[in-house]
Amino acid sequence: MTDWSTADIPSLSGKTAVVTGATGGLGYETAMALAGAGAIVILTGRNDAKGLRAIEGICERFPSALIAYEHLDLASLASVADFARRFAASNEQLDLLVNNAGVMALPKRQQTEDGFEMQLGTNYFGHYALTARLLPQLRRAKAARVVNLSSLAHRSGAINFDDLQGRHSYRPWRAYCQSKLAMLMFSLELQRRSLAAGWGLTSLAAHPGYARTDLIPNGPGTSSFRSRVSRWLQPFISQSAAEGALPTLLAATSPAAEPGGYYGPNWFYELKGPPVAARIMSQAKDFATAAMLWDVSATLTGVSFDEIAAAA
Repeated sequence: MTDWSTADIPSLSGKTAVVTGATGGLGYETAMALAGAGAIVILTGRNDAKGLRAIEGICERFPSALIAYEHLDLASLASVADFARRFAASNEQLDLLVNNAGVMALPKRQQTEDGFEMQLGTNYFGHYALTARLLPQLRRAKAARVVNLSSLAHRSGAINFDDLQGRHSYRPWRAYCQSKLAMLMFSLELQRRSLAAGWGLTSLAAHPGYARTDLIPNGPGTSSFRSRVSRWLQPFISQSAAEGALPTLLAATSPAAEPGGYYGPNWFYELKGPPVAARIMSQAKDFATAAMLWDVSATLTGVSFDEIAAAA
């Protein structure tokens, strides 16, 4: 079997995709490949100047690309709701949602404008609310997919309902691991609930391995011991952002991708290499915890999948 690559992406002509955090790194490479395959791609991000530069970069490579940029701050539920309203006003359906945006291991505890711990709020709660608000458009597509970005960090994660927001005890990496475990559990639970409710969605997850992006400089920086060790080893154990985006692209486009599947690189510890089915840790398969997280998310965000589905 040959290694999967962007050459294996089928034609996406006529399909509409939304990619969060697409102004750089994995999101940018994902949007680039989807646009190159003919999809109508809406890039989202918090920095409008970077968004416009991303549009220019993609158009330089694919002059006929059908792309646009929209402002979306996943750390703001108001911004999520506003984006969803704008999208619904001009789009009848959504074929592909890639929940990619994220922040990593912020040294000091920060909060979103809604009072969530910043990593959990940006990486997870924002994407939970976005997916729910876009549910009517996803359901109108013939075979909609939702791809959620998790991480190798989910392996060390635990959902701490007693201190979900890290108010009593905050540790940067622990909070990051929790947020990425939440994303994987959300992906698996979304697939289960879609099947039970007949929403018609295919939910999948992916992780990039160790991809060279701006997550570390924009999160823990390069001064921590963990970051210094990673920098020394980087030439041997990491891959480019374009290579890191391949598991996401496989999950988003391959006819062979399994509903409820999880994809990552195939090399040692899934750090780099062509995309294959990835290892899911036992805590991510805890159905009771996943159901509780789903209910807590609906309460804290004030956004309910069931209510939106019923009103559509």
